Amino acid sequence: MVNLKKRSDVFILFLLGFALILLIPACGDEEVVVKPLEVKVTKVAAKDVPITREWVGQTLGAVDIEIRARVEGWLQGIHFKEGSEVKKGTLLYTIDATELREAVAQAEGRVASVQTLLIQAEEDVKRYTPLAEVGAVSKRDLEIAISKYESKKGELDAALASLSIAKVNLGYATISAPINGLIGISAARVGDFVGRFPNPVILNTVSRVDSIHVRFSISEQEYLELIRQLRQIDKSESHQRRELEMVLADGSVYDQKGFISFAQRQIDATTGTLQFEASFPNDERILRPGQFAKIRTVVENRIGALVIPSRSMTELQGQYTVYIVDENNKAQLRIVKTASSYGQYTVIESGLNEGDIVIIEGMQKVRPDMVVVPVESSLNEEKKPGENK
Repeated sequence: MVNLKKRSDVFILFLLGFALILLIPACGDEEVVVKPLEVKVTKVAAKDVPITREWVGQTLGAVDIEIRARVEGWLQGIHFKEGSEVKKGTLLYTIDATELREAVAQAEGRVASVQTLLIQAEEDVKRYTPLAEVGAVSKRDLEIAISKYESKKGELDAALASLSIAKVNLGYATISAPINGLIGISAARVGDFVGRFPNPVILNTVSRVDSIHVRFSISEQEYLELIRQLRQIDKSESHQRRELEMVLADGSVYDQKGFISFAQRQIDATTGTLQFEASFPNDERILRPGQFAKIRTVVENRIGALVIPSRSMTELQGQYTVYIVDENNKAQLRIVKTASSYGQYTVIESGLNEGDIVIIEGMQKVRPDMVVVPVESSLNEEKKPGENK
């Protein structure tokens, strides 16, 4: 009986302890208070903004001329400093001309030989002509003499042409700068055999860089859209040359404006793009051929465009999203379609309405339907378009 009583007391104590364990967390829950997340917000505003487009291009000289070895031979001399400015007519390369001088000498000997034979043929014609008139020689003998004379005249013309070609080839042994410009690093060194594949044929390139051209391509769809937009511009503006900006590889904007030089006559069927070339002044020689750059221009002045700070958007696989705060202070995720950037802002095509409250700081911690405390920040407090971050 004693054992049963002890067991009963232990069981009662166990039940009381278990009940206390259940009650303690319940009491604690009443004391925990979760504060809503504080986020910085701004209202979607309507502004008059210029809509711009950008295309990636590559720079090249206003004139790029390849320096070629037009005759075969051993490179004897390099007479310039690589990477420097050269003047038109400056001696650049010399190629061993031993064989070329021999070819000239042979051609000159051939000319002299043919000239001698021509003189003999001419004398035969002069001697046979009066004799044929009095019947001392047959007319056929005279005709043969005239034929030989005409033949030697043709041989002389051919020999003179060969001599001219030999002299031209000899002239190719010395290579001079065709224009004033910037020359690059030589593709061959003294002692190399040049002028025949697989040896170097193009020895160097001289570029005129007082102005720089940028070659870029736009898609056929963009081309058609631009044509439609340009037709909607006032006639007074349509005759003005459209200014272009160049954005360099470090993100800076080149301080000189450019203009379209020309457009390709046809769409490239393999890529579906149309090629353009723009020209920019380069008096200070800052730009070099071969740089990558973006070409930017205003394609439309949009009235009442919806803009938001660019930092309020999140991109995932080409899709842009923003968080807005509804009337119940709950965060809602919106998918937006963008038009273009405008300084620190982005123009919104669809997905938002004027007056919507957009979260611009703290959206990394926000989840859909989360209650937040919005702290308003006016768009005027944001940096002006074009200011650096």
